[in-house]
Amino acid sequence: MVQPPTPIPDVAQTRSELRRSRPELLERFDAAVDGANAAILGRLLGALRREPLPSLVDRGPHPGNGLFRAIFADGRTVIFPTAAAEPFADRPGTTADVDGVPIREPGDLARRLWPGAALVAELDNSVANLALAIAAQPTGGDPTTLRDAEGNPDGLGRLEQLVVDGHPLHPCCRTREGMTTTDVLMYGPEHHVTVRLRKLAVPPDRWRGDGPPVLLAHPWQAERLRAEHPWLGDAGETGPMRPLMSLRTFAPTDGGSHVKTAVDVRMTSAVRTVSPAAVHNGPRLSALLTDLARDLPTLHVLRETATGQVMAQRRMAHLIREAPRPHADEAVVPLGALGAGTPPLIVQAVTRAGGDPYTWLDALATIWLPPLTHLLDRGVALEAHGQNTLVGLRSGRPARVFYRDFGGVRVSPTRLRTGPELIGDLPCDDPGELRAKVAAAALGTVAYQLVTLLERHLAADPERLWEIISDAIRGSRTADADKLLTEPLPIKATTAMRLAAEPLDDLWCHLDNPMAGAR
Repeated sequence: MVQPPTPIPDVAQTRSELRRSRPELLERFDAAVDGANAAILGRLLGALRREPLPSLVDRGPHPGNGLFRAIFADGRTVIFPTAAAEPFADRPGTTADVDGVPIREPGDLARRLWPGAALVAELDNSVANLALAIAAQPTGGDPTTLRDAEGNPDGLGRLEQLVVDGHPLHPCCRTREGMTTTDVLMYGPEHHVTVRLRKLAVPPDRWRGDGPPVLLAHPWQAERLRAEHPWLGDAGETGPMRPLMSLRTFAPTDGGSHVKTAVDVRMTSAVRTVSPAAVHNGPRLSALLTDLARDLPTLHVLRETATGQVMAQRRMAHLIREAPRPHADEAVVPLGALGAGTPPLIVQAVTRAGGDPYTWLDALATIWLPPLTHLLDRGVALEAHGQNTLVGLRSGRPARVFYRDFGGVRVSPTRLRTGPELIGDLPCDDPGELRAKVAAAALGTVAYQLVTLLERHLAADPERLWEIISDAIRGSRTADADKLLTEPLPIKATTAMRLAAEPLDDLWCHLDNPMAGAR
């Protein structure tokens, strides 16, 4: 029997649930709501400043000190601080003005601009879950530091669970549509949890995959699958695992391969299932990338080595992925997690490596960006955003890079000339689209965030930091390098995508390229 949809909790519903089940968190949750509203409103204002949004007819600087104005077809005008809409801005107390009315809640702004859109409830849920994440952080300091993670097979999972605020640009950064507040507390990585995956026995005639017919299922998903499909048997459970940044991918606490599962939960823009295309493509792309990167010694591909799926159902599938194996003095951390922790992991890394942010970034850029541009030249555009791209830090110094998850990759048959048969939307021969995949993730998102963090926390000069990144790209001497250095930097128009009829189709907006004037 199919279960009825779960209401999407907003702040009031989350508060009510905490009063019933976790009263010790209630005061801290209430204290965190204003900060969560400001953080997500700032992301939404960033969309008003740069994205192709429905009914937006004009925008630009507003007369006044540091203000921006967005005008909509019905005459509504939104005025807000320009700085609050900058990517990765520090946004305490952010407020927007709509026709003279001050707005502090992103859901309230969306209700006025796009009444009836599903985005409204998702924003309310994102605020509630972000406030919940802030409230639930340990009061005695972070449970793991960079040094604690060195050589520790559980280190990566512990570091990933330090990330509190989710996607750095998407206003639905903490949306968990389908989960209750109790579910989020039980399964959200930001709550520093461990879980055990369920092993579901599958009739052999319904199984497609490697190994015995046993599906590894997220426990939240397993409960729903067994209610709908009584022919799924109980084959026990795994050992303890940590949910990583994506919530549905798990790392065993004692080391070993990671497991990507399917969950009927919308996070940011998509319901996070495992498609037949992902099951088909993963092992094939693993082999292709491993071969293409043989002469790129600083890039390590975390291969997808085994798959399993029930009757080509995307809700009933898993992928097995290699895990990084850290050296004794090495901590492995996603680039997108370097802003997490107290002090931020990037500060811990730079300090541990000698204290010079420019030397540190040069070491990272040298091992990270040339492999991306060389693979692009050879025909594979990696979506190397901060969750997919990990860095191995040896005593804080960047030493090697790992890449995982191939769903957003684009592969050019023309550039590649030969390669595996891939299905879905991965094949692409448009040079602009190929570059956009690389530039949006690695430059428009990750590099921007790293420069912002180093400037904010270590007083580094952003122009000098961008010159370091520019030098690394230029030094690759590939055909796309000049355009990566001079074209406006694309980033996904995440709010416009969420409001579109086809929300999973890529839409782009652009940032000025800070490398365009570099030497």
